[in-house]
Amino acid sequence: MQFKTLFWPGYSVPICTHLDLAASIPKGSLDWERALRCLRHALRTTPSPDWWRRVLLVAPCYKPPQTSTPGAVFSPEMICEAVVDRTIELLKITNSETQCWQEWLIFADIFFFLMKNGCIDFLDFINKLTSRITRGDQQILRSNHVTWLLAQIIRIELVMNTLSSDPKKLVETTKKIISFHKEDKNIDPSNVSPQAILLDFISSSQTVRIWSFNTSIREYINNDQLQKGKQIDEWWRQAILIPQRHKHIGEPGERTLDFMSLDDRSMGMFWVLSFTMDQQTCEAVMNWLSSAGVTEILQGPNMQPNDRMMMMRETYPLSMTLLSGLSINLCSKLAFQLEEAIFLGQAIPSIAMVETYVRLLLIAPHSLFRPHFTLLASYSEPKQIQRNHVLHFRYYGKSKALMNDVTKIISTIKGKRGEHRHFRLAENLCMNLILSIRDFFVVKKELKGPTDFTETINRITIISLAITIKTRGVAEVEHMLYLQPLLEQIMATSQHTWSQKTMRYFPTLIRDFLIGRIDKRGQAIQAWQQVRILSTRILHWCCLYGGIYQYEQLLACRLALIQFCVKTQHQHYHPLWIVEYMNSWSSIYDKAETTVLNQCTQLLSPSADPTYVMTYLNHSFPQHRQYLCAGAWMLMNGLPESINSTNLGRVLRELSPEEVTSNIYTMVDVLLHQIQIELQRGLPAQDLLSKAISNFSFFIWSLELLPLDIIVLALIDRDDDPYALRIVISLLDKPELQQRIRMYCTSRSPEHWAHNQLSKRVELQKALGNHLSWKDRYPTFFDDIAARLIPVIPLVVYRLIENDATDIADRVLNSYTQLMAFHPLRFSFVRDTLAYFYGHLPNKLILRILKVLDLTKIPFSESFPQYMASPNSSVCPPQEYFANLLLGLVNNVIPSLNSKSKSDSSGDSSGNFGRATLNRTQATSISSSDGQKAFYENQDPGTYTQLVLETAAIEILSLPASASQVVASLVQIIVHIQPTLIQSGSGISHGQTSGLPTSPSAGSTESMNTSRSTSSTSWVNANSFVSKSGYSCQQLSCLMIQACGLLLAQLPPEFHLQLYSEAARIIKDCWWLVDGKRSLDELESAVGYALLDSTWASQDNTSTAIGNIVSLLHAFFSNLPHEWLESTHTIIKHLRPVSSVAMVRIAFRIMSPLLPRLAFARPLFMKTLALLFNVMADVFGKNSQPAVSAEASDIRDLIDFLHHAVMYEGQGGPVQNHSKPKVEILTLCGKVMGLLRPDVQHLLSHLKIDQTSSIYAATHPKLTQNSA
Repeated sequence: MQFKTLFWPGYSVPICTHLDLAASIPKGSLDWERALRCLRHALRTTPSPDWWRRVLLVAPCYKPPQTSTPGAVFSPEMICEAVVDRTIELLKITNSETQCWQEWLIFADIFFFLMKNGCIDFLDFINKLTSRITRGDQQILRSNHVTWLLAQIIRIELVMNTLSSDPKKLVETTKKIISFHKEDKNIDPSNVSPQAILLDFISSSQTVRIWSFNTSIREYINNDQLQKGKQIDEWWRQAILIPQRHKHIGEPGERTLDFMSLDDRSMGMFWVLSFTMDQQTCEAVMNWLSSAGVTEILQGPNMQPNDRMMMMRETYPLSMTLLSGLSINLCSKLAFQLEEAIFLGQAIPSIAMVETYVRLLLIAPHSLFRPHFTLLASYSEPKQIQRNHVLHFRYYGKSKALMNDVTKIISTIKGKRGEHRHFRLAENLCMNLILSIRDFFVVKKELKGPTDFTETINRITIISLAITIKTRGVAEVEHMLYLQPLLEQIMATSQHTWSQKTMRYFPTLIRDFLIGRIDKRGQAIQAWQQVRILSTRILHWCCLYGGIYQYEQLLACRLALIQFCVKTQHQHYHPLWIVEYMNSWSSIYDKAETTVLNQCTQLLSPSADPTYVMTYLNHSFPQHRQYLCAGAWMLMNGLPESINSTNLGRVLRELSPEEVTSNIYTMVDVLLHQIQIELQRGLPAQDLLSKAISNFSFFIWSLELLPLDIIVLALIDRDDDPYALRIVISLLDKPELQQRIRMYCTSRSPEHWAHNQLSKRVELQKALGNHLSWKDRYPTFFDDIAARLIPVIPLVVYRLIENDATDIADRVLNSYTQLMAFHPLRFSFVRDTLAYFYGHLPNKLILRILKVLDLTKIPFSESFPQYMASPNSSVCPPQEYFANLLLGLVNNVIPSLNSKSKSDSSGDSSGNFGRATLNRTQATSISSSDGQKAFYENQDPGTYTQLVLETAAIEILSLPASASQVVASLVQIIVHIQPTLIQSGSGISHGQTSGLPTSPSAGSTESMNTSRSTSSTSWVNANSFVSKSGYSCQQLSCLMIQACGLLLAQLPPEFHLQLYSEAARIIKDCWWLVDGKRSLDELESAVGYALLDSTWASQDNTSTAIGNIVSLLHAFFSNLPHEWLESTHTIIKHLRPVSSVAMVRIAFRIMSPLLPRLAFARPLFMKTLALLFNVMADVFGKNSQPAVSAEASDIRDLIDFLHHAVMYEGQGGPVQNHSKPKVEILTLCGKVMGLLRPDVQHLLSHLKIDQTSSIYAATHPKLTQNSA
């Protein structure tokens, strides 16, 4: 198996590349410190559990024999040490009186996840934590936070087995656990917050739990803990007794609690009980949520003293505050019981129950959210779908699994008659899911056969893939291989092709695949016209010779022949009898009445017989039924009252959902075609559009027979028609729809979980409409015409932009800003829109798109609004703005360094805890820098780290400056980063004077001089810039380079090309490379310094322009998706032709880190390898001009590197003793080697397929067999 290298965002060096290395990295080594730095960052920023599972190993004590974990890169010892570091860090922050309860909650969630999955040895953790506290400051343990943390995991099976397996270990471990208890006898009576109550009583709760393992530990329990245990029991007995003024509606003898009247002390006590009496507390919650409500007996106004008034008060969902303090064990148990009640129970769940379930999953994303998601996806009942509309949006990294399950539901019910509501719910959910996935996904694992998607979902999938590929690239090599089969699957059953205006924005990979497709709309129109002409004669003939059964068979055959004729356009290919058969009816084409209109007339005339509905359903056939709505449209002729809407509704209800969708798409094609015909007859366009809008209003709002979202999607997919988008805008502007939107927005909140109130009830008919409700009477939680429009509005905006209607797009966004607040992925919508249409959006529309966001939650730079409001549309912000943007990434995204700055004399070896506090207390470039928010408080990127990174990308994409201006500013900052920080930030650093040496090896302004250099201190304001980071100048310079590379990798390819051009210019303009008077030895020495790693160079202040640029490129490359690595060759093409050994070395240094990453992508690996050979040939070629007096031995290290790269690719990983190169690679090397001088070829002779000169070829199994 091949093991992929793990890169943490911002790292240009892999942590490790093979499973075996995870356990073999020596403690204290550079690799060990690098791994711990990554882990500490992960514990602060909470990445997805999918990331954790990919990089972790199971602790040896929990690991079954002879098991392996492919791809794991962190050993249990690393995890344990990082978790201990984080615990100590949080204790220090807590002791500084900083409010960090939310940070403890987040850490407990991850800690529970790691412990439950066996990634931490429990005993080892207790021992190391005890040792750290004993060796360090004893005063660090001033509260019971550690006790509370351990109480969360004490019920985990692995922990319980560990404690009960060895009585001796149990006693020793118990002593250490109890040593963490801190009984505070001087509690402030006024401090009755739930957290204070929990921490005060938690030691008693934990002790009782440990006592249940072994009663012999009684001697270690003090009386205070026993007394607190009695207080908890007494409070519980009193709490479950309902006061006289309340009477709970429930079964006799049930434990219950009035959760609406809990004060802070009661909430804290209930939190404590959740750790010891999880069964009883779980029953109390379930009884509350299952009850019909609470009957209150109150004294009303103007009543006699003894009179009472009885009223029913509906149960409220549990608040987020209450849920956040419950033990994770209780939350898990409660989630299971709620799932059974909601998805498997016979009774319809209450709104309070569903809302509580949603909130419960949101408070612990690692322990509850994703694990329960897997179980939730296994429920296939239709009732599950409507709940998922709220749930799926926060399942970061799990949308693919849910999409596959919903697709199965869709494929099951799309052909069933009458399953419209469940189908529309599932289809709308699937649309949201697909548009939320910003990664490659496979619709079928075997990549064979058409998808189970509907026509609508197929079209949405293409759009989603186009957005993802264009804005984020194709991440993996495998995805590039799967893309072509995936597109073939999606389009196998689709009848659609996109307009040229839409296709011009598609990425090349998708556009090249779709460019040859034939638009089948014309064929559908021709089929509509010919079926209309020929059907009557067929009906007459069949009625004479065999009745309706033969009529269906023969007409179906006839339709197939017509479609074949239309497709081939060559009539002489048909047998003679077919030609005669068709010609025999040519005389009646103009007189025949269409069967479709004839049937529609019988079905839809105002005086139609109601019994004809069943006749139509039982005897019509699919080829005609797909034209039902089109026929109704033609009969209406702008007068909706002229048809029998009752019969039409009855037929639509009994059709399958797929047939209704087909009717909508066909109707849209027919009406647009009819508009063109009427225009040719001289009718005014405005009258035709008014008639079309009137007909649509009848279908959508008057009788609610057809779903608006599918009609809008069908119209915008025909944007090549000049009137399609005009109809869409008129529909969106209709007062009936605007009223629905206002009702939807005023009856709920975008973040419903944050409000402790009941949802306003909406009448079923108003929420669902006739077509979707019918006899189904499920609660209308998330099923509304406005809700179904949420994923559609962004697509309408995309079509308007593609058709250069940016002013109308601005107006639509302005009208629907309130609704877009409910868009589950509005942050991603803003980011993707700006990236997808970069360079094509006017500033006015960019501002409107930004207003879609909840700006109070977005960490924009403080100066960003003023640059967006600047009247000068081409102004580029100063370098100070970009420097502060990078500083925000250093403080919030890039993993913090292990130790404090060298200038800090305290030298805390346990980690850089001081900097973590500094980032939250000092002003930074980020206006909202509180990185530790609850999971549900972050917007859709997932974690705060992702939010900060994506926000920086949004800022860059929104600026009026061009890509070249932005890249030039960022590159200039990186070129001058170290001397600027040293000279302007801290003056004198580490005993060196600010007058840096002027040799090419120094980091002076002179050594970095280029033709466009600016003042290196232009963007630094005295000492404030360095002080904001908490790092030394040397450390900060390296982190700024990492941050810049990471940021540029998030931007579209337009920025990448500018980076390659600017980087090549700076390298070529460096004075000591172009100075022809320099000797080869001087140049070689200068290159050695220039290519020194930026981390090492910064320590001695020897950074150079080329060194910083190369480091920037490496940081940039490490974060690029695979597809975008194709363009990395551009920088070498800018540098060629190479005329010196120094430039050869620079080219190799730039491209060398890519070769191991490309080892699994042979075509790109071969292109890169060939490029490096060609660079060598520029200097060491047979016909190099001018000739360079350099010996082959001068580049022996580069030749060794080429040998190693070839062997690495052949092995598919680190080179082993038995590694063999691939024959294709040897063949390539043999061809390009012919460009080199004989003395250089001699050193590369083993990279040939000539068995007489190459030991690789002589011992290669394939070549040996061929020669034999």
